[in-house]
Amino acid sequence: MSSLSRELVFLILQFLDEEKFKETVHKLEQESGFFFNMKYFEDEVHNGNWDEVEKYLSGFTKVDDNRYSMKIFFEIRKQKYLEALDKHDRPKAVEILVKDLKVFSTFNEELFKEITQLLTLENFRENEQLSKYGDTKSARSIMLVELKKLIEANPLFRDKLQFPTLRNSRLRTLINQSLNWQHQLCKNPRPNPDIKTLFVDHSCRLPNDARAPSPVNNPLLGSLPKAGGFPPLGAHGPFQPTPSPVPTPLAGWMSSPSSVPHPAVSGGAIALGAPSIQALKHPRTPPSNSAVDYPSGDSEHVSKRTRPMGISDEVNLGVNMLPMTFPGQGHGHTQTFKAPDDLPKTVARTLSQGSSPMSMDFHPIKQALLLVGTNVGDIGLWEVGSRERLVQKTFKVWDLSKCSMPLQAALVKEPVVSVNRVIWSPDGSLFGVAYSRHIVQLYSYHGGEDMRQHLEIDAHVGGVNDIAFSTPNKQLCVTTCGDDKTIKVWDAATGVKRHTFEGHEAPVYSICPHYKENIQFIFSTALDGKIKAWLYDNMGSRVDYEAPGRWCTTMAYSADGTRLFSCGTSKDGDSYIVEWNESEGAVKRTYQGFHKRSLGVVQFDTTKNRYLAAGDDFSIKFWDMDNIQLLTAIDADGGLQASPRIRFNKEGSLLAVSANDNMIKVMANTDGLRLLHTVENLSSESSKPAINNIAVAERPASVVSIPGMNGDSRNMVDVKPVITEESNDKSKIWKLTEVGEPSQCRSLRLPENMRVTKISRLIFTNSGNAILALASNAIHLLWKWQRNDRNATGKATASLPPQQWQPASGILMTNDVTETNPEEAVPCFALSKNDSYVMSASGGKISLFNMMTFKTMATFMPPPPAATFLAFHPQDNNIIAIGMDDSTIQIYNVRVDEVKSKLKGHSKRITGLAFSNVLNVLVSSGADAQLCVWNTDGWEKQKSKVLQIPQGRSTGALSDTRVQFHQDQVHFLVVHETQLAIYETTKLECMKQWPVRESSAPITHATFSCDSQLIYASFMDATICVFSSANLRLRCRINPSAYLPASLSNSNVHPLVIAAHPQESNMLAVGLSDGGVHIFEPLESEGKWGVAPPPENGSASAVASTPSASDQPQR
Repeated sequence: MSSLSRELVFLILQFLDEEKFKETVHKLEQESGFFFNMKYFEDEVHNGNWDEVEKYLSGFTKVDDNRYSMKIFFEIRKQKYLEALDKHDRPKAVEILVKDLKVFSTFNEELFKEITQLLTLENFRENEQLSKYGDTKSARSIMLVELKKLIEANPLFRDKLQFPTLRNSRLRTLINQSLNWQHQLCKNPRPNPDIKTLFVDHSCRLPNDARAPSPVNNPLLGSLPKAGGFPPLGAHGPFQPTPSPVPTPLAGWMSSPSSVPHPAVSGGAIALGAPSIQALKHPRTPPSNSAVDYPSGDSEHVSKRTRPMGISDEVNLGVNMLPMTFPGQGHGHTQTFKAPDDLPKTVARTLSQGSSPMSMDFHPIKQALLLVGTNVGDIGLWEVGSRERLVQKTFKVWDLSKCSMPLQAALVKEPVVSVNRVIWSPDGSLFGVAYSRHIVQLYSYHGGEDMRQHLEIDAHVGGVNDIAFSTPNKQLCVTTCGDDKTIKVWDAATGVKRHTFEGHEAPVYSICPHYKENIQFIFSTALDGKIKAWLYDNMGSRVDYEAPGRWCTTMAYSADGTRLFSCGTSKDGDSYIVEWNESEGAVKRTYQGFHKRSLGVVQFDTTKNRYLAAGDDFSIKFWDMDNIQLLTAIDADGGLQASPRIRFNKEGSLLAVSANDNMIKVMANTDGLRLLHTVENLSSESSKPAINNIAVAERPASVVSIPGMNGDSRNMVDVKPVITEESNDKSKIWKLTEVGEPSQCRSLRLPENMRVTKISRLIFTNSGNAILALASNAIHLLWKWQRNDRNATGKATASLPPQQWQPASGILMTNDVTETNPEEAVPCFALSKNDSYVMSASGGKISLFNMMTFKTMATFMPPPPAATFLAFHPQDNNIIAIGMDDSTIQIYNVRVDEVKSKLKGHSKRITGLAFSNVLNVLVSSGADAQLCVWNTDGWEKQKSKVLQIPQGRSTGALSDTRVQFHQDQVHFLVVHETQLAIYETTKLECMKQWPVRESSAPITHATFSCDSQLIYASFMDATICVFSSANLRLRCRINPSAYLPASLSNSNVHPLVIAAHPQESNMLAVGLSDGGVHIFEPLESEGKWGVAPPPENGSASAVASTPSASDQPQR
């Protein structure tokens, strides 16, 4: 159904509501599926009208659509079942169980059995989980709160929960406007016409009582609609103004350019030619546009509003809109589409770039070769099939002496440079890089790792926002645009400037060179929303109009060059993809399916002359070019950025997508998988050594950000495949793996150049090639592994010692300790995703350090109160959650140096913070052993719970409680000296617990492995234990004798903190109370830490019982 048909349904809904057709209103809401009336839904739930509740829901979702829908229907049917039990209506309860709840047994058989057993109880409240069930009214209210959350989170209800803001009786107003138009078109209009019917067009009687010409013969009215079909809105004559001359088609303005440097065409349609006066008065209207969107429907406001390109200045709803499809008129775009098999939907590779990808481009010939530019100026070249990074280059100016003074000054002021765009030349022999500071660099590519400097151009004052190759006069050129509001064309061989195009009044955001009918031209877009078109003749722009969104817009042609599309995002986050009608200069269609408020500028691409794709709402959305409705959306197993950057290869068999934590996911269809497999086989047969071979599973785990116990937030993909031959063969007797000798594992104590008393915080860098420690005396220590013959990847390993790294200046990264005793303070730090900066505190001010130079970039938030925990927001590195020693949490914006919110809910200092970017929550823990869940949208507290301390255990007055999210971003690990526990976030319910016996040593720290399959925990008696996270059962125990010398075996030396490697799931490190740091890996012959214990009989998602003796660390 077209967008206008959809809007017509809303108008009808408003009309029916105003006329008090209540049942019909809700029937239409359900049948159309356009608007979910939450108030009506609430009323029906409160009244217990369960059949109507499910019938109404069926217009929007079905039980098996997704996990949210399944949960919605389950909660409703469970409530209906419990109410029948509460009334002791057993036959009704059995009927509900068999007819309604049985469907869920295929998804969770244990749960269905548990529900069935309620029939055997005299009062179902005897079940522990239902012991707090109150009366029916309160139970429905509690359930309704949960249902509303599920509905709001369900993507199928997106954009369906808000009714458009309309003026009263909007449909009547439109009909009156139509009648006014019809009356104005009467040949003999009467002063007071008598309108008696809407079934036929109005026509005033002639003076002699004869009737006006029939609509069939009236050229202004057009032909009657076909029998049986409702006339398309806008197809009738009364809506059509006097026909105006058709604007000159694209070839017209290209072949006959105007001699006027900048012809004024603002306000007109996107006609690529100077419009006539009539065209300015009656510009063409696109099928969907924001200017006639809902917040206001009054004609005065609409007529005064600034128009995006092609939007009419008339009050009526447009003349040349595409017709809407109604029943009986054909099936148009109403069918339901499944994702076609030729779309790349399978996550085939996950690559760790090391810094955030800003732009990507596949080689035009070697289509598994991916070029990447990042936010810190790095350039990476990947052979996707073999997962091999062929080349990695960091930004540097090749010849500073040839750079302009503004560029030199800019680099001194801000040395960090980002890549805005990378692109290959048509034959793949060159590629260009546009940077955020003045510079364009061109490299020549000769295959493999052979990449050579070709040209460096100081192109623009400010940022270079886009770069493209073009061939005017059959000569290869490079076109650039920038913050200085210009477009420039350079000779790709010599770097000589050929053209400069001026005329934009704002920074030029993007360019789209193209040729048609042997005419070369360039489209350009600027940040004020203006789109211009240029020929290579320095005669100025040929058109000047506004794009939907009127801010950041990019344009692209289909692969065959016949269809033009643009994608734009407004400053308010509204995004649009449209197709242009070049011959008429109008928006041909506007594609639907964007999130209401995009969390970034949406990027798009085209492929196969058939599909459009855009990164939006943490997913990739696909459209068929001929259908405005969303075809499908794919989340690539999760972990994508809010507005991921995307790029197809030439054949459309591969799609590169940027993900969280500096990752790139490469999606593939069947042809793409075959291509990657072929490349991988060729690579394995080659004797060429790998430069940076990332070992990943063929179908890697979900890409999600796992905030660590030390405040880091990283991507936990790119882990080596977990060995899965752990058989539960009954003939084998499971035995706990004990590591008691140094020869039974690989361990390494890191070299020390300075003496520190104890290690308080420890973290691997996101790249996996270094480890950072914060000592109790406020000094940071950094060790780096070097790439050499014995360590081809340069990653951390227990087999080779790293170097303790320090800059040539000799300075130390030391926290502010003014008026504090660092040994008594609570140290904390958090590492940026690209490993460039660390934020840290040791009781004094929070310091921001440069990890390369160790220089202090800034200090802020002097105590009191002092910071005790730091965590970066997963979607915005400028937002930091800071736990304080006064029990508050401050949400701080680094960029504007402002505390946005102060969260109060704990009674003692904050000891842990963790974000979930799936649930959009922050979980906090404190020394008061309390857990709190906060919504990150408004920072309201959703739930809180005091930790369950095992009976008989006494804890310190300020015992730390730490939290860390599982890879699924729904469950989280709780670490306390008395226990390990796994909680489910939405209900804040303890799912599993491993308590420490009263006679055993307390836990000092614990963390998930990078794939969340294991939990590493350290104890006060220097034991290190490895648990299976699925059931919190011990699988391996590393005893102190395996890594501490005999002289320390009876001392009080023990691990204070433990860290997991970001890519190697079986590597861990511990920081000791004597200042030492140890790295651990299992023996290469073993490859893993022990064997997973068999599942316990009857184990379920309940809290685990007290562990057996074998599950406890030896003392």
